[in-house]
Amino acid sequence: MSIPVFSNGSSEKEQTLTVYAGLLEEHAAAVCKAFQAKTGIKTNYVRMSGGEIFARIKAEKENPQASVWYGGGSLTFIEADNEGLLEHYISPEAKAIPAQFKDPNGAWTGIYSGYLGFYGDKEWFDAHQMSIPKSWQDLLDPRLKGEIVMAHPGSSSTAYNMLTTILQVMGEDAGWKYIQKFNENVRQYTKSGSAGGRMVQLHETALTIGYLHDAVAFKREGYQHIVMSTPSEGTGYEIGAVAIIKGAKEMDAAKKFVDFVLTPECQEIGQTVNALQFLTNPKARPPKEVESIKNAKLIVQDDAWSGAHRSEFLNKFNTLTKTTPPKK
Repeated sequence: MSIPVFSNGSSEKEQTLTVYAGLLEEHAAAVCKAFQAKTGIKTNYVRMSGGEIFARIKAEKENPQASVWYGGGSLTFIEADNEGLLEHYISPEAKAIPAQFKDPNGAWTGIYSGYLGFYGDKEWFDAHQMSIPKSWQDLLDPRLKGEIVMAHPGSSSTAYNMLTTILQVMGEDAGWKYIQKFNENVRQYTKSGSAGGRMVQLHETALTIGYLHDAVAFKREGYQHIVMSTPSEGTGYEIGAVAIIKGAKEMDAAKKFVDFVLTPECQEIGQTVNALQFLTNPKARPPKEVESIKNAKLIVQDDAWSGAHRSEFLNKFNTLTKTTPPKK
């Protein structure tokens, strides 16, 4: 947490900013460093998953301990806005961002997007004479029992996006039946959306469900045994967002931060630390490595519906799978 300090004996407090960050640690660090260098505002961040940030903001609503929520899927931002936890701010930089990537009332604005898919350990699949799944139904193959690791939708916006994608692709009744069958093949639900990918990277599990730009990043790091695919029925996508927390104590600094992260200059920082999402500002240069996944079949995604039903759907998921979000 930032502590205001005095500069050169002045009676005026130095500007500070605290950010709750739901994207890669390295990405958050690089952006906060760039923002501080550009503005002189002392900037600290706390890295958490999207579900954790939402819970923290909700718990602190009478006395906010951070001013900005930066990164993580917009579905969680939508629920937070429905509960009155976000300030509405339309940045002058937001006019460059296409309408599908922002809330029209300024509750949140998109900074990147990413597509859900499957990625796995090619060595495991070769050893078992199998191909990586190419449809949601393929994930029910009994040979995958105990070989799927993914995040829990209660703690991860990535996993919640996967849950609502299933409900939209299959319809709610069939979707919940599918979730119960799918759960039988899951070895572990992790806290963070990227943890399963790291386990695939280290040959610790055969398969995970996550954002494909993470798999591309692993391959960029030299892990060529990773293979990926997108479900033939169609897949969901996230809009990573930024928002100002209701009652922010550092409002002026928070607005400046939102302005900054919507610029091409800032959006291009991610690829310098291996964060390879698609970018929302049309003038920003996207990472060349994601060209291979840009033509994935996407569903017509209803984010307002998904965000409005988040608590209900998470309660039902916990009941059907007999799980709760992991604390570690």
